[in-house]
Amino acid sequence: MVLDETWISLLLMVGTMMLVGGCRKLTQRHMYTRRPRMFLLEVFATFQICACTNELRLLASVQPKPHVALTLTYIFTVLHGLTLTGSTCNPCGTLQQILDGGISVKQGGLKIGAQFAGAVLARIYMHRIWSMGIINVHSEALSEGCCNPIQTTETQAFCIELLFSTVFQLTILQFESIKPRLRVHLIALLITMLVYGGGNLTGAIFNPALAFSLHASCFHDKFWDYSIVYWMAPSLGTVLVAIVWGEILPLIF
Repeated sequence: MVLDETWISLLLMVGTMMLVGGCRKLTQRHMYTRRPRMFLLEVFATFQICACTNELRLLASVQPKPHVALTLTYIFTVLHGLTLTGSTCNPCGTLQQILDGGISVKQGGLKIGAQFAGAVLARIYMHRIWSMGIINVHSEALSEGCCNPIQTTETQAFCIELLFSTVFQLTILQFESIKPRLRVHLIALLITMLVYGGGNLTGAIFNPALAFSLHASCFHDKFWDYSIVYWMAPSLGTVLVAIVWGEILPLIF
């Protein structure tokens, strides 16, 4: 990808964030019913993360590799954290809240539904933009189908996503007492490190909604394989975190 195309991709992601920011502000100002408001805010937040990550994935080959991609991962994760406060954007995070008793099962189900709705809308949105053929990489992405993100055995891929989800959710709980502006940077650093460690093997996604948005074609071709790796493994990691955090650690400390 040439430099001009990289800047176009970056402008597209920034424009998407501004669009979502406007939609969230309108929702917060004019939507007073609690559940529809929560649903829409979660849809918009997940839409932003999925849309930007779909575009960011196309910048993985920008030289020098992987420095540019990792730097952009960190920067945009910080921006997401600063602009999407109050939203979970990850079904595993919502599951964690349900298991901790922070929200009801009904509320959790509504949020997870919103997250997958945002993921699907983000994929449709990005495909509409890519179909315009503004830059070459968009046309290539549109025609590639399943990009086979699993570059290892399914068992290893399952273990990687399980491990990364467990580490991520445990760290989120550990960071709850840290000041929000510092916490955003620490979480972004953690995500960047996990992407560096496992991105070449599974994509290091540990977010079922994001995985579906990025690799819907792969889910269509090999539904059970991808469901086990990208849905069941992170969810199991979240359950393990709930057991360790809520049952085991209190006994030790």
